[in-house]
Amino acid sequence: MSLVNLTATELARKLAGREVSAVEVANAHLEAIATKNADYGAFLHVCKAEALEMAAIAQAKIDEGTAGPLTGVPIALKDNISTLGIPTTCASRILEGYIPPYDATIVKKIKDSGMVLLGKTNLDEFAMGTSTENSAFFPSRNPVDITRSPGGSSGGSAAAVAGNLSPLALGSDTGGSIRQPAALCGIVGFKPTYGRCSRYGLIAFASSLDQIGPLTRNVEDAAVLSSLLTGPDVNENTSIPMDPISIANLKSGSLRGVKVGLPKQFFGDSMDAGVLAAVNASIGKLQAEGVEFVELDLPSIQYGVTTYYIIAPAEASSNLGRFDGIRYGPQIEAKLGHIEMVERTRGQLFGHEVKARIMIGTYALSAGYYDAFYVKAIQVRDLMRLEFASAFESVDFVLGPTSPIPAFKLGELSGDPMALKLLDFCTIPANLLGAPAISIPCGLTNGLPVGLHLQADVGQDDKLLQFAYSVESVLG
Repeated sequence: MSLVNLTATELARKLAGREVSAVEVANAHLEAIATKNADYGAFLHVCKAEALEMAAIAQAKIDEGTAGPLTGVPIALKDNISTLGIPTTCASRILEGYIPPYDATIVKKIKDSGMVLLGKTNLDEFAMGTSTENSAFFPSRNPVDITRSPGGSSGGSAAAVAGNLSPLALGSDTGGSIRQPAALCGIVGFKPTYGRCSRYGLIAFASSLDQIGPLTRNVEDAAVLSSLLTGPDVNENTSIPMDPISIANLKSGSLRGVKVGLPKQFFGDSMDAGVLAAVNASIGKLQAEGVEFVELDLPSIQYGVTTYYIIAPAEASSNLGRFDGIRYGPQIEAKLGHIEMVERTRGQLFGHEVKARIMIGTYALSAGYYDAFYVKAIQVRDLMRLEFASAFESVDFVLGPTSPIPAFKLGELSGDPMALKLLDFCTIPANLLGAPAISIPCGLTNGLPVGLHLQADVGQDDKLLQFAYSVESVLG
């Protein structure tokens, strides 16, 4: 029996039944990381001593009978989530060596739940990218084929789960950064409703879009982890007053009579033929189980990428202003005047993609362009909300591909930044709306995974997870 091949809930059952100890489970995963991380580039920092200490505490809870649903189960965290005493770099040279003085709310919940932190995972710098090639340290690689990208920006977390280095991982999702890498790596990625999972301690990229969520090997694991990590947080002013996600009815759903919308914009000519074939085959299987499909026309989807790449950089230009070598980050040429020192610090320590997005955002917010760009983008966002709200009056969920293409070769798209940005075409609407969405595996094309994207109305996380569990049961 290989402990690293099990799902989180399978591990939890073995731990509860005293078939294995939490320390044995932690050691098995630490050994896997030591063996495979060089191939996958999943982890930036491994917490060996901390993991073994947390495993010992978890085992004591199990022995005392006070264990929770995932006590003793390992987890990995994207390296833009603050961890007390453990480096948090956002995969950027400007935060290299930074050690936070506090835990994010999500990290406190992980510790309270008795999970075991294995380490911090790689990402596109400041979560800006769709391939994890923008990490300042090294790219992550897809465990399905290490010549290919695992997606981004949570590529390290996806590689850790898909590569059997950790059964659970957390990522952040601003425009698809949990769901797109999940699709490319053949795992599950869930973005909760905006505000259901505290962002306190998440280093901000675009504050109105960012949301923490899980990457797992099946829907049940994603649901159980989400139930432990969601809920209101007094430290976070965008946290919404909703109870934690409930899994009480996760396995009791029925597909018969469920109405699902198929926006025609998600099924255009730009989609890879193999991806469309796998998604259409899944639709056929679900139809045979009684799901009713309705074609939708949601014109605002066509403007989603453009809208996102105005709003997100605008917010990033503000959020990243603190990284100036004075408040955060080392100083380059500190003997120079203030302006030149800040220019050199930011110019040398930020990567190309981060600098590009800061400049785009600053331009969009500048006098004379604010109304032409930023205000128009906010208006399109509002239009999209109205269109989807109208759609959800007649359907329960919206379905499409997660990524328009399967995993691509590392470096294949690096010379075409627009092609990389278009990879989030199907995932961006959920972020602009603040709606819950999930990607689950639905087949292969040329041996590469394809993700099926399911989206519900705002606040319908429990309902979405129940549907996704039923869909997963049919698709296998």
